[in-house]
Amino acid sequence: MTTTVKLRLAQIEVLPGRPVDNTATILRCVESAKNDGVDLVVFPEMAVPGYLIGDEWERTSFLRECENCTEEICAASDGIVCIFGNVGIDWNKRNEDGRTRKYNALFVAENGKRVGPASGPYDFVIKTLHPNYREFDDSRHFFGLRHLALEIGRPVSELAVPVKTARLSLGCMICEDAWDADYGLSPADLLTQHGVDLLINISASPFTFDKNDKRHRILSGIASKHKTCLAYVSHTGIQNNGKTVFTFDGSSCVYDQLGNRIASADRFAETCLTVDLPAAGNGAPTVAAPRKDSIAELEAAIIYGTERFLKLVAAERVTIGISGGIDSSVAAAIYGRIMEPDNLLLVSMPGPFTSPITRELAAQLAINLGCCYLEVPIDESVAFTTRQIDGLTIKKAGGVDGPKIRLSEHVLENMQARDRSSRILAAVSQAFGGVFTCNANKAEATVGYSTFYGDLCGFLANLADLWKGEIYELARHLNEKVYGREVIPAGTITLKPSAELSPAQDIEKGLGDPLIYPYHDLLFKSWVESWDRTTPEEILEWYSTGELEQKLGYPGKLADLFPSANEFVADLERWWDLYQGLGLAKRIQAPPILAVKRRAFGFDHRESQMGSRYTRRYAELKQQLLGRTD
Repeated sequence: MTTTVKLRLAQIEVLPGRPVDNTATILRCVESAKNDGVDLVVFPEMAVPGYLIGDEWERTSFLRECENCTEEICAASDGIVCIFGNVGIDWNKRNEDGRTRKYNALFVAENGKRVGPASGPYDFVIKTLHPNYREFDDSRHFFGLRHLALEIGRPVSELAVPVKTARLSLGCMICEDAWDADYGLSPADLLTQHGVDLLINISASPFTFDKNDKRHRILSGIASKHKTCLAYVSHTGIQNNGKTVFTFDGSSCVYDQLGNRIASADRFAETCLTVDLPAAGNGAPTVAAPRKDSIAELEAAIIYGTERFLKLVAAERVTIGISGGIDSSVAAAIYGRIMEPDNLLLVSMPGPFTSPITRELAAQLAINLGCCYLEVPIDESVAFTTRQIDGLTIKKAGGVDGPKIRLSEHVLENMQARDRSSRILAAVSQAFGGVFTCNANKAEATVGYSTFYGDLCGFLANLADLWKGEIYELARHLNEKVYGREVIPAGTITLKPSAELSPAQDIEKGLGDPLIYPYHDLLFKSWVESWDRTTPEEILEWYSTGELEQKLGYPGKLADLFPSANEFVADLERWWDLYQGLGLAKRIQAPPILAVKRRAFGFDHRESQMGSRYTRRYAELKQQLLGRTD
């Protein structure tokens, strides 16, 4: 760049599967940019169709609509350079699934025309690196630049070249192209060897706890390595793949040639970021680098994602089953930030084992939130179902009497949970004119500590990507920082967690759930969220060598929880068997989960029902430790 360039990053909210609506937003932004004297306006990856839209890519009519939108945007580029993400289509070729050839593409338009890479086969930029981990599944639908290079017999370096406009040589990358550490090539290296004035990365990057910090280090490193300004733009809104709902926080930003972040956009806000890029060698005032995320960022993502999902499903009213416990109380406080009080209904459903303490806490929560409240005891319905079923005689073929049906304590516990959700909450929420929630946390989801057709029900599990300890942290944050007063009663925060479904869970006697926090949070987290995910083999190895507390980050002593190795192993296998067994079966039938962490259950944490499994090495370690095998 020999002169200053006015750059605008359009951090828009992208509506998945709505290309016409998104195009209308883009055209408004283009017109505004021209009126403001902007030279270059940049939109996110897949800004036209949306990114996480399932197999909508298989519909020809949808592809044609996206293609028509490209032409509309290009036609509006007179007097300005416009960069945006859309699907690139070659109707004369096929993907390897036999469907129309599609590319995740970046389009550059100037003065009403497309401008593509000089040596490329198309007039658009093709994404080079396709992510196929977590929620990403690019290769299912799109042909990548590396694949294309192999097909046409040319090196990738000849195809990954800058796009030259009238004033600038642009190094254009699409999202993953910047995250190249584990790939065999670097798109930024390939582009900059030809000389570029500006590196651009358009992205559709979902919010994940602490991702912004890592992204900053990557982008800053690219800019400083190549001594080139870099602009990054992503979008806001929510998208989903059916089982998992993702928020997009934007976090668009610009770096100078030294890798300093000179401008950044607010998170979770539809906005435009306009920067006068300095000529080479001239620095600019810097803005603070993103800090590590805290509970405040999780709270912001949860409120934002929940509010947007309500709008997506056109739900104006919400019913929450509250118990006086921490999970339902936090859920209520979250919805209390989103809903008008008259549109939020808390329903307490005390049962045979509900204590006066939790009953009062549930009522107090409703008073504190100023929302609607209802108490519907389930004692009579539970007693009726028990009388109706317990002792029934099963009839075998030929009319011969078989065994009698007996309702065990476990069956009676589940019966209460189902009565609350499938019967009361379902009926009340429909009569109230809305939906009802699932209040599960990630620890419960991991091992299936929930009831089929009971507390597993709901339209969205917006807390199910938070471990139990994080639920408590969020409760304190909501009281202290968000509401600025005690909305969630202090008694709820200090109370021992309990489902209160049997005498064995009597909180007045200090009894409660079988999960031991924070140990089980950390144990389950190692199974689910660690990149090289642990199994009982590693856990037992670390336990045997005395490293487990350090490896998990557990602040206490395991010997205080499990006095003997037998008890430790029994606990480990109990929860591992549930994680890979009934817990998995329940997760498959669970509501969509709002993802805010790495490896949210659903399409992010992909699972197959194969039953509980242990390695041969685990069996050897167990025998060494216990002196026996099972």
